Amino acid sequence: MSENKTLIKPELISDARTSMISQADPDGDWNWVRNKDDTQISDPGNPANYYESTLAPWIDFPSLTKEQECELVVIGGGLLGASTALHLSEAGIDTVLLEKNTIGSGASGRNGGQLTPGLARWEAESMIENLSFEEAKRLWHFTSTEAMTLIDEIACRYDLNFDRHHGHITAAVHPGHMNALVQAVDARKFLGEDNVDVLGSYELQAHINSDLYYGGVLDNLGGQVHSLALNRGLVYGFVKNGGCVYEHSEVIKIEQTSSGTRVITSEGVINAKKGVVIAVHDATHKLLDENKETTIPFYTYVGVTSPVEGGSRTLLPTGKPVYDTQLQIDYYRPVRNERILFGGQGTGLRWDDSKTVEYLTSRIRAVFPDREDIQLDFAWSGTTDLTLNGATDCRRNGNIYSVHGWSGHGIAQTVRIGKAIKDDIVNANKDFAMLTAIKHTPLRIGRALAPVAIPLAKTLLGITTKIAPGKMISF
Repeated sequence: MSENKTLIKPELISDARTSMISQADPDGDWNWVRNKDDTQISDPGNPANYYESTLAPWIDFPSLTKEQECELVVIGGGLLGASTALHLSEAGIDTVLLEKNTIGSGASGRNGGQLTPGLARWEAESMIENLSFEEAKRLWHFTSTEAMTLIDEIACRYDLNFDRHHGHITAAVHPGHMNALVQAVDARKFLGEDNVDVLGSYELQAHINSDLYYGGVLDNLGGQVHSLALNRGLVYGFVKNGGCVYEHSEVIKIEQTSSGTRVITSEGVINAKKGVVIAVHDATHKLLDENKETTIPFYTYVGVTSPVEGGSRTLLPTGKPVYDTQLQIDYYRPVRNERILFGGQGTGLRWDDSKTVEYLTSRIRAVFPDREDIQLDFAWSGTTDLTLNGATDCRRNGNIYSVHGWSGHGIAQTVRIGKAIKDDIVNANKDFAMLTAIKHTPLRIGRALAPVAIPLAKTLLGITTKIAPGKMISF
């Protein structure tokens, strides 16, 4: 039974409170906000990013300072950990959730908030190329129709508001890219999912007020969501079901014992009788087998503009989120109070705030050249990781589950995999086994080489796109 006394439903507010201090420790990533006098704050301290600034004050969970028992321990309070914990609690399994910082302080509460189908960078075509038809069909629906529906079901079940909107656009920056987009639509239909429409350049302008694109695809299955509201909402449901959460409780060691698994933090111990789930990110790789690392870390960047004069629909008339097909994709969407969230880039070394603000502002100007009045009020960095084959690395080693390698894609799929882990634990189906069957190549020193490997890969890919600009390659 939970010892968390206070239960507060996450509540979205009408607009961001720019003077807030973040509840989360920086942990390497940074947040930036613009002062009211139009200058960067001189002593940033730890300002809250846009997501945290648009939510009402929430729960402060205690840290683990004792030894206790439970059936399952979930390590990591991001989307995967929160979803797994929620679904375990719904199954009546006594579960403890441990978070090294605060709920949603990592990539789960810092991403672009776009809902797109697929397993990280594996979309329908990749699944068809690597799996049998039946396996590809099953995996595609798991990561598309089932994943999107699950988020809506959770919102309904717990009466939660995630700022969920439906519909998503992929915009082609070169006429040759339309061939690849049409093939992707064909692959989805081949697998029995028909929620996409191909748009010509004139049709696309009904959605994006920009001359930059040559057409695109409207995905009625995808959409957008407030990432941190979703993350906190999953934890809200978990606590409502009796689950126990500890923040500021970093796991330093996992030991197997005759009675289960011993999970050790700096001040406490959890003895789990049935197993452990590790929601892996850059700071928790030390808990995995170092000889089986399959990911390279990289850094991404997001900003949110000041309220757009005339309203955000002067830029995005139908309010649909967008990402494009250039090598370093731009992605953007309308958010509350007529603001635009805009993100992009993936780097091997973390950029600072000034370079990021300059870059994102330049990209906004490139997409909307007539709107030089638009400026950023918020910007922040995020840390994620990628696999060589582009698919998420899901593992089960005895009673220890782990998932990582999202490559910057997969909000809905992360939530769906949390349910799959629960289903595996209670022997309900073989969904998680389907994910673990995907083979990954270990990178012996890949993580250490990320600052060199990622710029080199981007340079080589950039050369390829110059030689064959009609070939669609996105990083």
